[in-house]
Amino acid sequence: MINRRLFVGGASIAAATPLLGTVGCAGRPQAARPVNNADNVGALPVSVTNNSGRYGDDEVLLYIVGTDLTTDQHCWVDSSGTPHPVSLDDNTDDGYTDYAIPLGALPDDMTLPYMSGRIYLALGGKLGIRIVEDGDGNPALQLPSGWVEEDGSFDVLHDTVEFTHNEDGMFCNTSMVDQFSVPIGIRLTGDDDQSTGFLLPGGRDAIFETLRADSDFSPLVFDDHRIIAPGHGLDTGIFPSDYFDPYVDEVWSRYAGTDLSVTTNAGTFTGRVEGDELLFDGGVSPIPRPSTRDVLFCDGALAAPNDGITGPVAAIVGAALNRSTLLDSADQPTNDPAAFYLNEIANHYAAVFHENTEDGKAYGFAFDDVEDFASYVQDHGPSGLEITLTPF
Repeated sequence: MINRRLFVGGASIAAATPLLGTVGCAGRPQAARPVNNADNVGALPVSVTNNSGRYGDDEVLLYIVGTDLTTDQHCWVDSSGTPHPVSLDDNTDDGYTDYAIPLGALPDDMTLPYMSGRIYLALGGKLGIRIVEDGDGNPALQLPSGWVEEDGSFDVLHDTVEFTHNEDGMFCNTSMVDQFSVPIGIRLTGDDDQSTGFLLPGGRDAIFETLRADSDFSPLVFDDHRIIAPGHGLDTGIFPSDYFDPYVDEVWSRYAGTDLSVTTNAGTFTGRVEGDELLFDGGVSPIPRPSTRDVLFCDGALAAPNDGITGPVAAIVGAALNRSTLLDSADQPTNDPAAFYLNEIANHYAAVFHENTEDGKAYGFAFDDVEDFASYVQDHGPSGLEITLTPF
């Protein structure tokens, strides 16, 4: 079971500003057979196709940023696929960096080095990426916060592909965990040929229309521009801070008198509610009664440490709360998508992406990877990554 927090970290160095982590996905038993060239060991061919139908190639900018896994330093990548350590001196464009690669200038032999990070695709304008000092005085990436109206990049349509590329292979996903603006699909080839993230025809319009029609979720929709995730909406006062409270109360009431069974790779754990805590056997740490914010961010009471015991249990409980399956089944996790999001109280932001993707997969919240419902692919012998801007 993959935990997105092990894939792309979330520590921040400035208000509402994400930093990229350095730890890749867990659970990779094979050695990779990466593509190599003389200048960049491990170089993986990457291509971008613009089928947006709304923006020309000259209006699309790429930014490849993250952590160089050979040096453990924050880096940016140029059009030759070469990583460069970030520097405060890079803030040359009105206080921002200029790491953009115009899509029209992307070479046919573009590659990705060994790194963990994001590929940003910006349409119709530049992104505001700044270099600042982290808590240890090292230069660090301050990335766009697409969910903050005051952020300099808010008015620019942009989205990301997240990835970790190392000697074990390529691990990548599209994501709506923070916000959604641009429809993107990815194809990863190598030992297998896998695609994910592709919307159904008319999917983007359907997503916007569905959430716009929901009284709780409609404030998250900003014209035809972007939709911010409900957790971020809660933090800015436009999503109810008590949204999940009635559902959590029902869950807590039910499992005060009924066993909850959670099965992970480490075994099956049995839990009961006692007071404000969900207590499991087998060494699982107590799970306090989660707030709406905890549910939406899969954090706080639902924080999932990388311990192999508490972490997987918390992830499964968090996914079941978002998908509103805890009242329907005392055996978790459940894996029938037809049973997800049926309660009036559920993460309908995440649900609408699953409804409008070709493979039914999306990363609508941090634990959407439970039971393999995330728009995530991996390959231990990768030969290429193809990114497609799909029709609006």
